[in-house]
Amino acid sequence: MLTQNRRLLIHGRVQGVFFRQSTRAEAQRLGLTGYARNNADGTVTIEAEGSTAALDELETWCHKGPPAARVERVEVQPGAVQGYSEFVIAR
Repeated sequence: MLTQNRRLLIHGRVQGVFFRQSTRAEAQRLGLTGYARNNADGTVTIEAEGSTAALDELETWCHKGPPAARVERVEVQPGAVQGYSEFVIAR
């Protein structure tokens, strides 16, 4: 399996709605590693690594997020593989 890295920037009402925690649960279900972090501007950054299929599934999920979220836009960029060992909520 070829490991890939993607960074997603999630815009909308995505803080204070369990977005990071829900993302971690979804990433773990998909076997992805990386992190989810709140940003000062109200967005959430997700950096995830794993298979193309799993990353595609996470990206699709991010367009909706958890029930209380209101996602307006998702920006996606490929990145260099970092070799994360688990998926965590970053501070």
